[in-house]
Amino acid sequence: MFFSGFPRMVGLSLFPSLSTLTVVGQCIRHIQGLEHCPLLKELWVVECHINEISGLEKCTQLQKLFLYDNKISEITGLDHLTNLQILWLNSNQISEIKGLSSLENLRELNLTDNLIKTIGDSLDQNNKLQILNLSGNKIISFKELTRLACLSGLRELGLKDPLCQPNPVCLLCNYVTHVLYHMPALQRLDSYDVSSKLIKEAAESTVMKKMMYYNMRVRWAQRQFDDSKARLLQHRTVQLKLPEERIRTLSYTLKNLERELSEVGRKSTRLWEEDLAVELRDAGDPLPNRVDLGYEQKVQHKLDSVRESIKIWEQRLEVEESFQQDIKLASDRKELLIHFLVMELETVGNIRFEEGNPSDVWFKSCYDLLLFRFCVWDYKPYNITGIKINRIMRIHNCALRLRFEDKLHSLLDRDESPLLNYKRWLEYLFYVPDPEQSTENNESLQILEEGFRSAENFEAVGRDRAVPLTNSVSVCEQLRIRHAQRQAAEQSVKPPDPLPFRHGQLIVSKVFLGPSVPVKDGVPVDPDLYPKVHSVYQKASGKQLTTTQQQPDRETLFSTEQQASCDCSQQQTLWYVFDHELVLPEYLIDFEYITEDTPQASCPYTPSSVAPVPVDPAPVPPLSCYEQTQDEMTLALEPVLVPRLKMLALDELSILATARANVLSQITVLNLHGNSLTKLKEISCLTALRHLTISFNELTHLDDISHLPSLENVDASFNRVATLEGVHSLGRLRHLDLRWNQLTRARDDAAVLRKHAPCLLHLDTRHNPWSRHDSVRMVLLGRLKTLTHLDGVLVTEEESTAALEMSTTSKINQACLLAHSRITVERPRCLSLLSVAQLLTNLKPSPWTHTELEPGWAAKITALNVDGQHLSRITNLDKLVSLRWASFNDNDLTRIEGLEHCPLLEELSLNNNKISSLDGLYKLQHLVRLNINCNQLQSLDGSVLDCLPNLHFLSAESNCISSLHGVQRSRSLFELYAGNNDISTSRNIYHLKVGGPVC
Repeated sequence: MFFSGFPRMVGLSLFPSLSTLTVVGQCIRHIQGLEHCPLLKELWVVECHINEISGLEKCTQLQKLFLYDNKISEITGLDHLTNLQILWLNSNQISEIKGLSSLENLRELNLTDNLIKTIGDSLDQNNKLQILNLSGNKIISFKELTRLACLSGLRELGLKDPLCQPNPVCLLCNYVTHVLYHMPALQRLDSYDVSSKLIKEAAESTVMKKMMYYNMRVRWAQRQFDDSKARLLQHRTVQLKLPEERIRTLSYTLKNLERELSEVGRKSTRLWEEDLAVELRDAGDPLPNRVDLGYEQKVQHKLDSVRESIKIWEQRLEVEESFQQDIKLASDRKELLIHFLVMELETVGNIRFEEGNPSDVWFKSCYDLLLFRFCVWDYKPYNITGIKINRIMRIHNCALRLRFEDKLHSLLDRDESPLLNYKRWLEYLFYVPDPEQSTENNESLQILEEGFRSAENFEAVGRDRAVPLTNSVSVCEQLRIRHAQRQAAEQSVKPPDPLPFRHGQLIVSKVFLGPSVPVKDGVPVDPDLYPKVHSVYQKASGKQLTTTQQQPDRETLFSTEQQASCDCSQQQTLWYVFDHELVLPEYLIDFEYITEDTPQASCPYTPSSVAPVPVDPAPVPPLSCYEQTQDEMTLALEPVLVPRLKMLALDELSILATARANVLSQITVLNLHGNSLTKLKEISCLTALRHLTISFNELTHLDDISHLPSLENVDASFNRVATLEGVHSLGRLRHLDLRWNQLTRARDDAAVLRKHAPCLLHLDTRHNPWSRHDSVRMVLLGRLKTLTHLDGVLVTEEESTAALEMSTTSKINQACLLAHSRITVERPRCLSLLSVAQLLTNLKPSPWTHTELEPGWAAKITALNVDGQHLSRITNLDKLVSLRWASFNDNDLTRIEGLEHCPLLEELSLNNNKISSLDGLYKLQHLVRLNINCNQLQSLDGSVLDCLPNLHFLSAESNCISSLHGVQRSRSLFELYAGNNDISTSRNIYHLKVGGPVC
């Protein structure tokens, strides 16, 4: 039926054997009457007015369906057409691909000239698809094209067919390289033959080089962060030296006073008993001389004063330890830089981030813009006197810029009276994400990559149907400031920084405001309620001041002395832009607020030379005169104790003299504070000892206090104890003080106490150089279930439960394998720097959904990712014979073991463990990539590397390697990373000359 004379589909009941029906150019609006044609295999209803796919319920034999050039807006009614092989829906109004998952036999799909912007996972089930044409749509992101990589049978792909307009993504750089890398089986792309092996190899080679380049950039950022972290720690160590020395001196005096008070008390008790006996014997005689009670009060008074001074210094020490905030800030910025690099890689360079320098014209303009729109009077309640800009990043997003320019040009072309002065509607405005709405996903990064959310998406999260922007720093910061203050108020302890919102980021966007009107009272911000305008605005409320605002000066940063008043509130405006495509993010500014007590840099205009850590450590405030003299006055209080002779070693006589006892077996309290003891072997015979004080000695271990059955309280603070290994049989120990020692291995030491001190209630381990500060408390609580107080803080039930849950997931059992394994056979083709195991666990859902596992299920596992599971050993992998990719990062492994049953292993990651040797890799002859960063390797064992003939990639950064000797045994090595080690001479490079082709 061609062109006319068939306004409705009628009369088809007369053709029950019809197999092909073609209807072209009719005024048909609905598909109907086909229930009488169950044998129909090919249907054409094209160039009509169909607005809905329906009426095909009985056409189950349909193999070819052509519905192009209609008005269809949604793909529906095709679920039952399981035999369908060819589907043409081009030249319609479809905006979303859906409803095709049941078409398992679909081989050809044509969706050209529609309104499709995303692909998503809508075609994942169409494994037999061979021909796909998406030309003439609105696809803008390379990530959407990556979704097609799962179609292993795809042979022809069209995204910019010569007969259609190209998708915006096709205009980006490296478009062909990106597509060919992710879909190597393609034979034709955009009507061109791409089956040549040379073309595929060129794409592979380009991507490999790019991934190597960005891998090196990421490692450079990590090394820069490590160096900056080391400088911060060194600086803080110097600054903490004085508080630590004061605490040590005062604590030494405190222990002496406690001992003196104890002895005075014992002496007073003894004399009181003697006096009582004399009174009973001769009531008329005067009492003998007693202990001077005034002396005891003086000791107690001085003791209280010393404790108060220690408390003050400990509070000051806690303030000094706020350097963790500096490290966290540096870490966050490092992670941001790494995210930028990964984003550049994933977009094949179509998103780039340029860090500004004072010599750049755009940097100066952006810098002046922010300072000009910062009004210090808005921040008077917070005692803020200025703003310091740490870094400005320029965003080069080709896709968003193309979209912005196309939309602007289309507006200008459509307008009957061309907007000759359209530039007056171009403005640069600020945006800060609402922390309440962006807690899970970083909205700033999403904006930089994908642009701002649409009006509908803003409405979905309960906000106005427009992009909110402003020309005022204080206005855009309101939501973040309130959120930070509320979080600080909810914390149980006062934050070290009195300004919890000190550091911030904002996005500067280029905006086309277009015709605009003020917001009407009582009328919601909705584009439907404001026709013929592109945006609405309202003046920000604020205190209006009298005089005119001065031009900002970068050197003074808007100091209050230079501005008596201003009228910024009259200029502060909040804009609502209806079309998110007319908002182009161009700059990301990293800044911090300055208060009166904040040290200002000598040249705030100069950005950091090291991107991950753009802030210098804040110097410690100088001591006041009171702090300088208070300790001396406290130590000079009466009584001034006479120094005692220090014991270098113990013997029976010295123990008896110290304890003022006659028999060793009767001693219950022993105070050996303030000596130079390195061993305590002689106390092993004190079977009745209950309280032992050995603070301020030179002890490096506590083995000698083992096997004391009555010992309940031990004070071993201020020593050099590095490990608790060797401590045994302290069944009645209740209190243990290990402050100010050299403990580093929380997990090992906790295991010792769990086994040999089962009744421990109070444990104090503060001021030890633990190797992992963040997890020490949870590690100790997870193993010492009897503790009621840890580091002077009461252990809550919630803490105990959380620590116990964390400690119970420390073995590779069946549940762990089911949760963290995948059975994918093909290596994912993805522009990512993650390991394959990490990629698969992120991209693929767990395949183990059935309650009953089939026999041999473990033999199907190809990928295992058990990062951060607190593993101490690698076990239970004997059935994983097909394992190819494994990741054991961020655990507590001390050696490589349990992998001998995984001969097919190709990639192994063991970062952030405690491994000291490569032993255990001998049988992994298929190993291609090995990551073993941040461990305790002393060398690269050549005998092990000689057994890895296919090793192409080796990363052993941040270890203790002093020489590259042994690397020459790995003759297939392409990439070697050994930064942040102890290699001191350049002669180590000669070891690479006789090795493989390291590049």
